[in-house]
Amino acid sequence: MDRLIPTVIIVAVLVLAILAMYLGWRARKKRQGDFEPPASVPDDPGRTRAKATGQYVATTIAHEPLERVAVHGLGFGSRADLTVTEFGLIFAITGRAPVFIAREDISRVDRATWTIDRAVETGGLVLVGWHLGEHDVESWFRIDGDEGAFLDAVSGLIGEEG
Repeated sequence: MDRLIPTVIIVAVLVLAILAMYLGWRARKKRQGDFEPPASVPDDPGRTRAKATGQYVATTIAHEPLERVAVHGLGFGSRADLTVTEFGLIFAITGRAPVFIAREDISRVDRATWTIDRAVETGGLVLVGWHLGEHDVESWFRIDGDEGAFLDAVSGLIGEEG
């Protein structure tokens, strides 16, 4: 009996914490309700310039690496296959529809060390800045192996004419 009250208190605190997380996530999705869905892969995505595999970490609001984008399947990290084509970047997140970022929507590519949920060695993340409709966002990836060819291919897309 002397353990019942502390156990009930702990369970109640855990239930309240889970409820608060759920309500917070739901509120974030509601605030981001005006975000357009990302483009799907076109019938002809163009010639492949580079491929990579790795971990999709997150998509955040540009220059705010702690403000996760929660809508349109971009809210949770997973394994991803990345393909740079002559027309843009395709990232296929495991269990979700592939996302296509047209070359004219890519604003920057860089190396990074941290973002929400992840801190790695210096330059261990790849950041791709892009326009999701009227919103500027950044997607973060942890590439398996050498990310040099991927970075070069995405950099080559920036500023290219269609």
